[in-house]
Formats: sequence, structure tokens, C-alpha cells
Amino acid sequence: MIIAVTPGEPAGIGPDICVQMLQESWPVHLVLVCDPDMLQKRAELLGLPLKVELYNPEAFVASRQDGLPSQPGVATVLPVHCESSPEPGRLSPANAQYVLDTLRRSITGCLSREFDALVTAPVHKGVINDAGISFTGHTEFLQQLTRVPRVVMMLASDVMRVALATTHVPLSKVSGLISDERLEQVLTILDQDLKVKFGIPRPHILVAGLNPHAGESGHMGREEIDIIEPCLKRLRKKGMNLTGPLPADTLFTPKYLDNADAVLAMYHDQGLPVLKYQGFGKAANITLGLPMIRTSVDHGTALDLAGTGQADVGSLKTALQCAIDMVSSQARQSSSMESLDV
Repeated sequence: MIIAVTPGEPAGIGPDICVQMLQESWPVHLVLVCDPDMLQKRAELLGLPLKVELYNPEAFVASRQDGLPSQPGVATVLPVHCESSPEPGRLSPANAQYVLDTLRRSITGCLSREFDALVTAPVHKGVINDAGISFTGHTEFLQQLTRVPRVVMMLASDVMRVALATTHVPLSKVSGLISDERLEQVLTILDQDLKVKFGIPRPHILVAGLNPHAGESGHMGREEIDIIEPCLKRLRKKGMNLTGPLPADTLFTPKYLDNADAVLAMYHDQGLPVLKYQGFGKAANITLGLPMIRTSVDHGTALDLAGTGQADVGSLKTALQCAIDMVSSQARQSSSMESLDV
């Protein structure tokens, strides 16, 4: 298993947590797609040992066949160079293209099966836009490069999985985006990926309403009656195990969560505050609906912590372990299908 890792914004804590993660041995091959000098300097600033080895695809394939895992204190780096020497805590628009180039190279590698999965550290949306590049987030960038009609953002902790019907859009636009077509696409992707990438035979998905009290029978909004309920009814007839629409203020309770595999929230700040309160720093951000596996951290660039040694590596380790588990689950599913074909 070869997993690509992008450290994200070079002025943030992404390089820090990557260096910290590399202090441990992992039962997979890790390839850091980044500037090798930047990574080495950050390790020196943190006072952590790190030996940088440049990625050689042919030699790496041989080591993969030998089954040798990543060794502690060693970074295999596929070099992509920064335009400007990064300084921890100080954003530079000059490095915006570098950040996107690391993602492009990693995605290309995943699509060609050079890599089995991609794990990403946080990027800074603002500085990329300041460089004159339209960018709304990892999730949308991945959708654009892989040319899929819809992706689903889902965060997962050890207690719950929360997917989103809409992602990084103003709250004023959410209602207009909740359509029958979108909900069917999102729920179909969520149901399918829970089966294939998580190994759940018949996922039970809780669906939140959009309005307070799930619309209160139309008195607080009609999206539940006109859009959400008809869509869920139709998808249940197709075999999906769906409960809802449920009021979001009572959905996140043991009564519901104990018997569910995932929650679909209608918008970003409806579902994610609950999950982050429960497991911040130990959750993974997962992009569903892609022809590849991608996981990420549940936090931002934390510029004030960059280079201080105080950044928490917990979420990156969770994201890496989640990617490993998903690759393994998908491999088991493929093996089962091949057995059935035989």
C-alpha cells in the first residue's frame, strides 16, 4: 500500500504534523509530495530527526514488493518546489501555486494507481484566492480534477460519521441548493461508499431536516414536505435504509446515533460543530464519490502554532489510519466480487 501525503500550506502546521507523524513507523509506504528542503528545515526547527530520501518510483515498487513499511524518522519525498522560501506563520501568495501543484501530482498518482490513497494536511483558502486563483476548498478541487458530477464531504470520528448535502457556501444560499436531484446524488454516493469503502452491508443513514423542528409540519419551512420527504420515500423503495427528515437539535443523541452508521446534515454548520465538539483533533475529513480514496485532517492551518512544536498530530494520524482501513476494505470488496465472478 502506497499512500501519498501532502503537507498543505507551507506556512501552517501541515509540515509540522507531517514531521511528527513520520517519527513513527507505519505499516504502509508513505510518499510526501512537497518541497524536500521545506520539510527538512521544519524538522530542524522542531528539533526532530528526519532523513529525507527522494522518491524513486522503480525502487519504491521493489520495496513495496518486499513488504517493507515506512521507517521512523525517514521521509520519502516526491519533490515539488516552493516558489518562495516559506516562513512558519507568514502566508505568501507566491506559494499558492505550489500548494495546488502538490495536489495535482498526488491526484494524478492516485488515478493512475501509482498511489493507493491521498492524505492531505490543511490548505489556506484565503491566500490561494489572494494569488488570483479561484479556490473554495480541497473537496471542490478534487471534484474538478477527477471530473465527477458530485462529491460528498464527510467527517468521521470514533463515535459518528457526518456527511454534508452542501459544503462551503453562504448560509443564505443553502435552501436554494437543497433539491431532489442533489439529495438523491448525495445519498446514493454516501450509501455506496459506506458499503464499498467502509464495509457496511446495509448502511443506516439519518437525514436531518433543513429547518428548525424539521419544518414543524410546514409552519417553519416547507423544504422537508416538498423536497426531502419525497426524495427519501423514493430512495427507500430502492432499498436504502434511511430515517428522516429529523430535527437536527435532537438527531445527535444516543437514541438515534446508537443505531446509525452516518448522518446527512443539510449544511456545514448544522452537522460539523457537533462532530468537532465530540472528537476535534481525532476526526478525519473524507471525500466520498471520487474514483480514489482521499482523507484529511479536521482542522485548519493554525498559523500561530506553526514551527512551535505545539501542533497536535492526532487528526493527521486518524486520517492516515482511516485511509489505510478504507483501502483494505475496498480491496476486500473487490476480492469478494472477483470470487463471485469466478
